[in-house]
Amino acid sequence: MPNFRVGDKIVVESPKIAVSKTDNLCIHALGSMLSMLVPLSHGVNFKELGLAKEESEKGYVQCLDPGKPYTNGGTVLFEIKRESFNIIAN
Repeated sequence: MPNFRVGDKIVVESPKIAVSKTDNLCIHALGSMLSMLVPLSHGVNFKELGLAKEESEKGYVQCLDPGKPYTNGGTVLFEIKRESFNIIAN
């Protein structure tokens, strides 16, 4: 059973995850974006981090869990966007 559904959000109000605003969280998802959240919260752009092809307020990361046949999980693509000072991954 998947951990995430289309539209689920992980809200980061740096340096914390806003649990009351977050739909779901998976350790694999957190692992794939953790090193990017600090620079993003300090204004580094998505293109500079290699998360977008051009200047944008959105970038993309992929879950570290490869799924079948290697694990029982599965890969999820996350769109990360900056809203005010919050980082939203959905």
